[in-house]
Amino acid sequence: MRIAVVGAGIGGLCAAIGLERAGAEVTVFERADELRPSGSGLSVFANGLAALDTLGVGEQFRAITSTEMSGLRGGQRTPDGRWLATIPAAALTELRIVHRADLHDLLVDALRPGTLVLGAPVTTVDPAGVTSVYRDEVDRDERFDLVVAADGIGSAVRRSWPEDPGIRYSGYSAWRGVTERPVDLRGAAGETWGHGLRFGVAPLRDGRVYWFAVATMDAGAEIPDEYAEVQRLFGGWHDPIPELIAATDPAAVFRLPISDLAAPLPTFRRGACVLLGDAAHAMTPDLGQGGGQAMEDAATLAALIAPIARDAAPDPARLDRALAEYDRVRRARTQPIARRARALGAVAHTRSRFGVALRNLVLRLTPSSVLGRQSAAVQAWTAPVIKKAVA
Repeated sequence: MRIAVVGAGIGGLCAAIGLERAGAEVTVFERADELRPSGSGLSVFANGLAALDTLGVGEQFRAITSTEMSGLRGGQRTPDGRWLATIPAAALTELRIVHRADLHDLLVDALRPGTLVLGAPVTTVDPAGVTSVYRDEVDRDERFDLVVAADGIGSAVRRSWPEDPGIRYSGYSAWRGVTERPVDLRGAAGETWGHGLRFGVAPLRDGRVYWFAVATMDAGAEIPDEYAEVQRLFGGWHDPIPELIAATDPAAVFRLPISDLAAPLPTFRRGACVLLGDAAHAMTPDLGQGGGQAMEDAATLAALIAPIARDAAPDPARLDRALAEYDRVRRARTQPIARRARALGAVAHTRSRFGVALRNLVLRLTPSSVLGRQSAAVQAWTAPVIKKAVA
């Protein structure tokens, strides 16, 4: 079975790994001439870890990640350091923090030689499985049994569909950075919530710290000096936030608008093409589930395709049933999580002083056990079993 994966982000690479190991012939087409993963961290919860185990790279992933979050107090604080809410340690036991560049290297290394093709933007995808690939200054039409569009929130494939709802700006943007040296987190991590502002921290395996700073702003806001703006907004917050900012190379700090899909897609599938990851269900990062859901997508698709993956000419009816099931189960799983992430972001960035006071009061009054159950519910996912077809 020939499968094209459009996009070499986390979701696309995970899908390619799973489909290759199931027995398919996979080609990953990446627009960029070289992979340049962002210099930031990624949180992977228990469900993402289960998906990576299913794909066969879980142990390698554990070897490059930090488990320090399980030994730190996590939750939300105020800018002066007072705790609003604490997440039970049990809800963070499986949480792993990884540098995105390290994760990309691991996933690329897990592919067969020649699977990844750089500098190859996919210009069109026909629902019948034909892709038009631009390579070497020549448009080449290639036929595949399945096309997996994992080309991100701005997916060109999704934008070509009549069902595309477009992208919605959340109202806030985030700076991201990684310290150049280890920083003592004083036994705590998580997020600090202010008035239209947030700051989050998570330790990496080598003691360095991944941090993000979020601020309510217009979508087209122009900031001459991004690093100076982070210092201005957060430099007076509780320790170790000022130290984290100071320990970061100013040139490495970057800002991205936070967006998600404007509305849920009615389908993740058109003919022999499916959407995966942010292309299918881009969500705000407020639950830390964007990467994990892409990993789940990949593991689910690989498991459903596995029985026919080795077939040179897969039965159309069996392929149709597999893709229909992928569409059904992944929309049911991801779209409620996307709604919850959007709602949490709206609460965190409430604009009025009354809203901030009410938000903080509700957090203080919410039992830790309730927060733990909510976190566990998002992470609850049964990993599928990938059954290889007999060669």
